[in-house]
Amino acid sequence: MVGGNVTPNDLVLLIVEDDEEMRSLLCDELWAEGYQVRQAKNGDEALTAASESAPKLIITDLRMPSGGVGYINRLRILAPDCPIIVITAFGDKATKTEVLGAGATRCFSKPVRISELKVTVKELVANHLRTPH
Repeated sequence: MVGGNVTPNDLVLLIVEDDEEMRSLLCDELWAEGYQVRQAKNGDEALTAASESAPKLIITDLRMPSGGVGYINRLRILAPDCPIIVITAFGDKATKTEVLGAGATRCFSKPVRISELKVTVKELVANHLRTPH
């Protein structure tokens, strides 16, 4: 996708969160921005969804079934060019450093400010589309 004709409707975002209310909130907020949204409730579903839908950006929880730093490594291998935003309730400095080292692009602590998340999503998607792959 080259050029300025790409709209959010052309872009698939993958939302991975085991908490149904949080996943629903994230999906609703990003869908309202015009993105196509796919969702998964654990790391295994996320890996399958990432391989099937080729998302342009992944937002994922860290601590969930089949999650953790090893899961972030597997996501990065599966989607080497895709920005990955991690949202975690366990966002101490060591965890953030480990997650970013595993291949995450950004790391937010819960509770996340939706407005900040939306700005980051727009920025990362725009940068991703400008970068040749």
